[in-house]
Amino acid sequence: MKRFSNSSVEGTHVKNFEGIFPIVNTPFRDDGSIDFESQRRLVRFLIDCGAHGLALFGNASEGYTLSNHERAELMKLIIREVDGRIPIIVSTGHTGTDVAVALSREAEDAGASGVMVLPPYFFRTDAEGIFEYYQAISNAISIPIQIQDAPLMTQVVMGSPLLARMGREIEHVTYAKIEAPPTAPKVSEVLSLAKGSLTLFGGLNGHFLIEELARGARGTMPGSDLTDVFVRIWNLYHNENKRKARDEFNRYLPLIRFELQPGLGVSVMKHNLKAGGVIASTRVRHPTRSIDAASRGELEELRQDLDLLVLRWQ
Repeated sequence: MKRFSNSSVEGTHVKNFEGIFPIVNTPFRDDGSIDFESQRRLVRFLIDCGAHGLALFGNASEGYTLSNHERAELMKLIIREVDGRIPIIVSTGHTGTDVAVALSREAEDAGASGVMVLPPYFFRTDAEGIFEYYQAISNAISIPIQIQDAPLMTQVVMGSPLLARMGREIEHVTYAKIEAPPTAPKVSEVLSLAKGSLTLFGGLNGHFLIEELARGARGTMPGSDLTDVFVRIWNLYHNENKRKARDEFNRYLPLIRFELQPGLGVSVMKHNLKAGGVIASTRVRHPTRSIDAASRGELEELRQDLDLLVLRWQ
């Protein structure tokens, strides 16, 4: 029988993950190689922003462009830089179950606090096959598993009953990241069916943060550049100033929306991070796209009247 409470995560001094867990962008030099010094600065920036945790190798990390060796190097560097101050969730999903198991073990061995796992998406299986995949990962590790429900990216539909069943029956499946629009109704559905076995996060760059929180979500995973904004909104909301939280969210919504453009959001984030000197280059790796000159002008206009720590952090 599954245990419904999450065990403490060694070194992080937390029992439950909640709050703003930015997806850590991966800085590259102009030649496309990894810029490790910019990566360290970015981690320090995110901690200064008040991030409650970090998430590695998600879509905004361009994890799909990294080699296994690069992933291992970055994971060790970031875990060392964080030094147990906040939890770190590592994305370990793969198209093959055995590889997803191995990546999850590697993340736990490196000191990750939890893993975020996409379902198999190349050879798509049925509900029982998805259940077997997450069960195999759970059998191999002892840290929490967060299911990443992202059908816009994977074309894999996981219904609320399946997510809730995995939360109830698979020991280490204790979180789910809901990115299947409309996200807010699905948050309600999954929580109702899961009977306390799952803690839910949102994604999609925090696009529906306020609605998800109102339905019972306990956090979100945006890109790196607006972390201070999302932390401020989170704090307002949980200090019972929900009207001001919504006002603050609405103020930044045009920029949040701009960053949700398919294929361009990562480039937008990197332009914001470079504008404040957090990273040295806006380079992305193909097939990630770079924004054009017109988009850069639009971005500068959007930033003009906004108070962004990313533009003044040094």
